[in-house]
Amino acid sequence: MNNWKIKTSLYLNYFVFAILLNSVGILIQKSINTYHVDELKASSLEAFKDLSIAFVSFLIGSFLPRIGYKKGMLIALALVFVGCIGMYYGNSFTSVRILFACVGISFAVIKVSVYSMIGIITSNDKEHKSLLTSIESFFMIGIAGGFVVFPLFYSDTNPDAWLRIYLLLAVLIAASFIILLVSDFKVNYEIPGTSLGDDFIEMIKLLKRPLVLIFAVAAFMYVMTEQGIMSWLPTFNQKVLHLPERTSVFMAVILMLSIALGRYISSLLVKKIDWLIILAACLIGAALMVLFVLPQTQHLEAKEILSLKDVPVIAYVFPLIGFFLAPIYPLVNSFVLSATEKMFHSPMASLLVFFSAIGGTIGSRLVGYLFKHIGGENAFYFSLIPMTVLMICLFFFYRIQKKTGAKIEFTAGGH
Repeated sequence: MNNWKIKTSLYLNYFVFAILLNSVGILIQKSINTYHVDELKASSLEAFKDLSIAFVSFLIGSFLPRIGYKKGMLIALALVFVGCIGMYYGNSFTSVRILFACVGISFAVIKVSVYSMIGIITSNDKEHKSLLTSIESFFMIGIAGGFVVFPLFYSDTNPDAWLRIYLLLAVLIAASFIILLVSDFKVNYEIPGTSLGDDFIEMIKLLKRPLVLIFAVAAFMYVMTEQGIMSWLPTFNQKVLHLPERTSVFMAVILMLSIALGRYISSLLVKKIDWLIILAACLIGAALMVLFVLPQTQHLEAKEILSLKDVPVIAYVFPLIGFFLAPIYPLVNSFVLSATEKMFHSPMASLLVFFSAIGGTIGSRLVGYLFKHIGGENAFYFSLIPMTVLMICLFFFYRIQKKTGAKIEFTAGGH
């Protein structure tokens, strides 16, 4: 089996969706500035994206192995291609909502496929963690690329020039479709049940496992934190730090790059340091960033921004919180997936995506509400609450790890 071809396909698909999926922060800002909707209404874009992900991922986990991962991903790419073309010609807040619904549905299929395929093409726990973390890092590079490319299409003379990005994305999606179409996907995987109904029941049964319940809470809380900050950072930069629209989007790339760097470094450290120690240190670091950096944004005076050297230091420092948040998601996911039998990786990935999507929706909605009612300079303080819950989840993960008597070496028992 030529695993390198499959891995290339997984990386490419993840890269394309990284740009689209995480442009929600840019589109929230654009919806407020261009389509003149308020912060709370703009925050509904996260719901169109994440609830689509949640609904489809909850159903697709048991169904996807039956139709095949390759066919599922091809259908997903075709749907999001239509969404991009619709956005270019539609040019309205409704078009944005439809786009994110298409992106959400498609990404649910892509993510469940990618997570399931990783379990199939890796042979042990360390290889699983390494590949999963590197793919998530590549995902963050894709997001960063989007935040760099989007502002390049902005124009002071043509307010609709930014829509051309969707023609470029449509071309990338078409290329990804073709590469996937000609890739060799002859892999063997087990179907968990004897029928579709049995498969769905098996997925629900996974929720009876204590590890899965704790994981559901952890995934929910992490994505609530990350998406809340990621989706509203461009608006925070513009409204609180008084940066021009183009600059506010461009500066948000620091968050994405810091997450990519954090995930890359953690993929190296996890081979030498206990993963629970890494995550505890990261949560403490992220909390300290909120407590010591955010107060500097209070009553910040607006000044003329002519170049990046005129940008307030806070705009460079606060996005570095991504470095500390970075390792949490892939390591917790890998821990749980590694502890789950390979035949259940697809339904397990569905539950993972489901709870992550719900967390993302609520996180963005909460920040949108807080932006409107208490101001952007105070909105991000809410992230301390899910961080605290995550620290409690780590305690329970530690107890489970201690009870098994293993250092997350689930290869023999789980696989």
